Amino acid sequence: MTQSPSWLRGAALYQIYPLSFRDRNGDGWGDLDGVLEGLEHVASLGVDGVWISPFYPSPWKDFGYDVADHRAVDPRMGSLATFDRVVERAHGLGLKVLVDLVCGHTSDAHGWFVDSRRSRSGERADWYVWADAKPDGTPPNNWLSVFGGAAWTWEPRRRQYYLHHFLSSQPALNLHCKAAVQAVCDTAAFWAERGVDGFRIDAVDFFAHDPELRSNPPALWSGAEPPLKPFALQRHVHDMMHPSVTAVLARLRATIDRYPGRVLLGELSSQPGAGQRMAAYCTPHGLHAAYTLSLAKQPFTAKGFAQALTGTPRPEAICWSLSNHDVERAASRWLPPNADARDFNALLAVLMASLPGTVCLYQGEELALPNAVLEQHQLRDPFGITYWPDFAGRDGSRTPIPWRADEPNAGFGGGEPWLPVVDAHVPLAVDRQERAPDSPLALWRTALGLRRNHAALSTGTVGAVEERGGVLAFERTEGDERLLAVFNLTDQPAEHPVRYKGELSPLALPRAPGAGTPELSADGRTLILPPLAAFLARRGSVG
Repeated sequence: MTQSPSWLRGAALYQIYPLSFRDRNGDGWGDLDGVLEGLEHVASLGVDGVWISPFYPSPWKDFGYDVADHRAVDPRMGSLATFDRVVERAHGLGLKVLVDLVCGHTSDAHGWFVDSRRSRSGERADWYVWADAKPDGTPPNNWLSVFGGAAWTWEPRRRQYYLHHFLSSQPALNLHCKAAVQAVCDTAAFWAERGVDGFRIDAVDFFAHDPELRSNPPALWSGAEPPLKPFALQRHVHDMMHPSVTAVLARLRATIDRYPGRVLLGELSSQPGAGQRMAAYCTPHGLHAAYTLSLAKQPFTAKGFAQALTGTPRPEAICWSLSNHDVERAASRWLPPNADARDFNALLAVLMASLPGTVCLYQGEELALPNAVLEQHQLRDPFGITYWPDFAGRDGSRTPIPWRADEPNAGFGGGEPWLPVVDAHVPLAVDRQERAPDSPLALWRTALGLRRNHAALSTGTVGAVEERGGVLAFERTEGDERLLAVFNLTDQPAEHPVRYKGELSPLALPRAPGAGTPELSADGRTLILPPLAAFLARRGSVG
């Protein structure tokens, strides 16, 4: 059976992290009314849809990913009626709407867990992962939490340990339990009935574990000292990525297939083999597309992108996320030491617009926001608080979006923001960039317009992937349109051999002010690339 293409293939998405998008009620926290107000800006970029991160009731210990009720809206964010207005307005602007579906865990304040922890015999007793202590009172195995420490916490009411892959306040759902899976599927149906076009599925690899609860083997590591995070000291072969993940995805897919046009976009971990898991999960009975932050956590190299492009038999199922709420912003993380930030932003825009499958911008990426630098006392992220100062956590990519440079909090809202608006972001506010024809915002709009207007860039196949030193090259083909894409990912000039008969017809690309332009050598056989340059051209046949 061949998977039929969905609207997600070739689409450009925009991730909204509501807490930091826009605050309309003045309490310092972004809300759904703020999302509603910002949708016109999002639509003006030329994207096809939005992914809205959690807005559900939550104790906010993990800032929305500790869900206390999957089928409601947190009062600080609005109401179900507000959400309905967001969906209606988005659809009116031609935008699809994806929402987060957090299937693998809940908050310990969730009614499901409150019931499950009461006793070993209740209706929801098996909805979470419970295990007896070893005879000496220690946890049942050596599994570790991503956020640090053991992945097990003692619950005195049941006289058992419960599993949590993240915070101890985020107990893991037992998705080997059919009733728990059905509850998650019913949640998907609830939001599909309210008109959402699909779901971004959180932490897919953590859906299922070894039912025998065997301990993980140690990982091999080299260096003068252990890694910062002990999670890296194990090979995670038993606590996650169990083959039954595909069975859970099949149940979810069967649910949303009852609603035509709905899609599933999954988040995979950065554990080795992500490309193979992507192919296994993205099937006619599973996800429509998936992304992993493996690439974002590597150096900015042509080799890294080439491996990502060729590392799965299903490149059209990749969703490229170069920045999001879980990693440092690419504008800072990958900026070469001697590079001009404006040139680098233009390169990222054209590169992302040229990639196969789906692409997803993170809010503020279109403004070329650098990662915010925060003081220790300003941190909110428990991950960063635990590992400060060697790892500053995720707050630097979560600070509020600057809308109007001359207003308090750069127009985010009137109350004191939950994370500070940093000085470096104020000059990059939306209102200032709207007045500048060569701003990062303008460049991103142009790049996304190229993707929208050239089928080869959006839905075309990818092939002839090459990497030479710091240069990445590949082809995109759709019907009679064949494009050559070449990118110099370094801050030094570079050359790339051209092996085509006939003319190369370069496309007009967005460039930063004063940036150099790629040129062909006199014999037409070598492409000469300035630092951080992008080149797209219609091409002839292979020579």
